[in-house]
Amino acid sequence: LRELLGQEELRELLDPEALADLELSLQALTEERQANSSEHLHDLLRRIGDVSVAEIEARVTVGHAVAKGWLAELEASRRAVEVRVAGEARWIAIEDVGRYRDGVGVSPPRGVPEAFLVSVAGALDGLLARFARSHGPFLAPEPAKRWGLPIGVVEDALARLLAAGTLVRGEFRPGGSEREWCDPEVLRLLRRRSLARLRREVEPVDPETLGRFLPAWQGVAPVGADLPPLRGTAALERLAEVVDQLAGVPIPASVLERDVLPARVPGYQPRLLDELGALGEVAWVGHGSLGRDDGRVVLHRPGRELLTGRADDTAKPDSPLHDAIREQLANRGASFFRVIAGAAARAGAATDRAILDALWDLVWAGEVTNDTFAPLRALRWKRPSKSNGTSRGRMGRLTSLGPPEAAGRWSLVGSGLWDGAEGVGGAAGTAAALSPTEQAHQLALALLDRHGVLVRESVMAEGVEGGFSAVYPILRALEESGRIRRGYFVAGLGAAQFALAGALERLRTLRDPNDGNGDDSLVHLLAAADPANPYGAALPWPRRGDDDRRPFQRAAGASVVLVDGKAVLYLDRGGSSIQTLPAFDDAETAGLALHALGELVADGRQRELVIGKIDGEPVAKSRHYETLLKAGFIQGYRGLVLRRPRAGAMIA
Repeated sequence: LRELLGQEELRELLDPEALADLELSLQALTEERQANSSEHLHDLLRRIGDVSVAEIEARVTVGHAVAKGWLAELEASRRAVEVRVAGEARWIAIEDVGRYRDGVGVSPPRGVPEAFLVSVAGALDGLLARFARSHGPFLAPEPAKRWGLPIGVVEDALARLLAAGTLVRGEFRPGGSEREWCDPEVLRLLRRRSLARLRREVEPVDPETLGRFLPAWQGVAPVGADLPPLRGTAALERLAEVVDQLAGVPIPASVLERDVLPARVPGYQPRLLDELGALGEVAWVGHGSLGRDDGRVVLHRPGRELLTGRADDTAKPDSPLHDAIREQLANRGASFFRVIAGAAARAGAATDRAILDALWDLVWAGEVTNDTFAPLRALRWKRPSKSNGTSRGRMGRLTSLGPPEAAGRWSLVGSGLWDGAEGVGGAAGTAAALSPTEQAHQLALALLDRHGVLVRESVMAEGVEGGFSAVYPILRALEESGRIRRGYFVAGLGAAQFALAGALERLRTLRDPNDGNGDDSLVHLLAAADPANPYGAALPWPRRGDDDRRPFQRAAGASVVLVDGKAVLYLDRGGSSIQTLPAFDDAETAGLALHALGELVADGRQRELVIGKIDGEPVAKSRHYETLLKAGFIQGYRGLVLRRPRAGAMIA
């Protein structure tokens, strides 16, 4: 079996860290192998051979003076002696005096009993065998230098041990370039330890590790990260990378520039997205309405329009007004609102408000888009009600150019985005050149780029047309070709999990919450709908056994705080109510999560937080009342309030 499997070229199979740990253990340099008495010190001398005083001090659990006392005790009881080996003073067990004399040429000290001075056959062979038992794979010059012997003499002795089966020879040491010598039992230990490390690597990580991995993979800055703002070209390049990674995923317009992009681009400013749009490097498409003033949008870069997918399965807008707008954009191409309104009025539309609402119906259906992002931002401004007919008020006034949420030029989204037909506007016709397999390949690569470790639940949460089965054949082919890995990487999720090699390594390095992060916990404040939030998508929301609350939603406007990958609290839309999760029961974790909410007011996303309820009950009656006060909240007439600190002040 050994001949069939081979043992000559094990460099690539043996783990360097396992080898380093084993060598420390063999040399009694680990804490559990160190000597803690004179008896243990004597055993150490017999096990590893000659050692200097400095080497002894590294192998005992006591200080210099006590170690010297142990040596003196062993010398007085005739159990150890000091000799000179290769010109250096070293200590050996008295039983080894004859072996060192005959094998290395050491002069025995005076007073050694005759019983320990008898001639020893194969003395050097015995010393080398012990050297091998207490070292990892080694080359002949190492024992030759330690004992001051010619290399040829050592090599001859090693050859005899190889012939006798006492040693083995091969390419063992990772990173080495020559064939080394090794004790067979040491090699077996090294193989077992390397295999144990490999098995641990392939063990699935706990779900919280995915909660640490996904924000890091998407470049989301943790709370308190003091990152310098990006400027100029660097900011545009980073934003382009972010848009590439988020291509195809529907994100609520209300949180896109408020939460998602600033979390990934230090110093983000809306003008950056406008500049990319003006350069033709980013476009957007509606993907379903979320009420009157919000909806999901999909960003994409040139050449990635196919990732947009279809809008939600809502009824296609179908009225004479909608048809008039479609006809105008199909015949005239990109048009300003006033031109569209004129054509719609000729079709019998009564008011600008009705035309505007019809236009946005087409936007959320994924049929119409705009060449700027200004209309999306204007949705957050106060709008007049439909019943007004015409608007009144500063933000809602219908000027000769149209309302703010109608700014820019409107155009039809190319029908090629959906069914491969030749389009009439935007990025039309792109799909016509790609087969269904090529389209699925693009989608699979985009999903892998976004998630790093892709599971069925993540694909289903994004609403990919055709579900996981649409990309599974592509993922399987990528795995068979060696491009990606397949395995059971995250415990508790489906068995069909795929990962990029680099993402898998990063996931495994994050098993320890504080790995590479000192003693500090990693805290993230995310929009609940942020693609970097795995909860409610890849991972289920944590629940207590007696929790009868309705399941949390990845709703627009809601926020979630993750501490070391665990979901700790959920801030409802509007910021007036907090829902705690099981991890909140730890006082330290709860404090970190509540302090993280200060980011919402510190960076101006909200003027203040007024918490009226916790877990559905009035905040004043909650058992967490004192915890919020300690985190910097103050009493107010509507509940507990967290305000933006004045200049020079800090959130408690």
